[in-house]
Amino acid sequence: MLIEHEGVAPTVHASAYVAPTATLCGDVRVGAGCRVLFGAVLTAEGGPVELGEGCIVMENAVLRGTRRDPLSLGREVLVGPGSYLTGCTVEDEVFLATGSRVFNGARIGARSEVRINGIVHLRTVLPPDAMVPIGWVAVGDPAQVLPPQEHEAIWAVQKELDFPGYVFGLERPGPGESLMPAISERFGRALGRHHDDRLL
Repeated sequence: MLIEHEGVAPTVHASAYVAPTATLCGDVRVGAGCRVLFGAVLTAEGGPVELGEGCIVMENAVLRGTRRDPLSLGREVLVGPGSYLTGCTVEDEVFLATGSRVFNGARIGARSEVRINGIVHLRTVLPPDAMVPIGWVAVGDPAQVLPPQEHEAIWAVQKELDFPGYVFGLERPGPGESLMPAISERFGRALGRHHDDRLL
């Protein structure tokens, strides 16, 4: 399904394949020889999504470009089934395994691997040839790669990366307070721009 969003339609190279149940919305650019499989969603939420030559996006993966951080894949990147990428830069020949998560402002160096359910956190920089093991978390710049049970060590870096401020422009709430009313209002307003989308 191809959808025009905010006056911009997806572009797909003639040699690429996009499955009939995949969704491309807005400023999405699919390069030569790419394969976008069933149920994948590529959506430009204020910033473009660009796939370099020979990329493969597997079933049910979600790739989202944001106003602050467009999403860019280099050449010959594989995004595994059920993976989620938002506002990140992925260099050439990277393998993102099933269920991997890559967040806003992250950069993944060439030939790196993020294995099953691995996470590359907000504004994290993974150098070329790096590897995030199954279920582990990469956080910071330069990245520290930590097992999930080391939550305190992850949080010590993650807190300074300021997820609510960077992604939503909100201050972290005090004890007994919640970000969710402000996030719901602000994010909901932004997503409301889809009301005028047009199926192509």
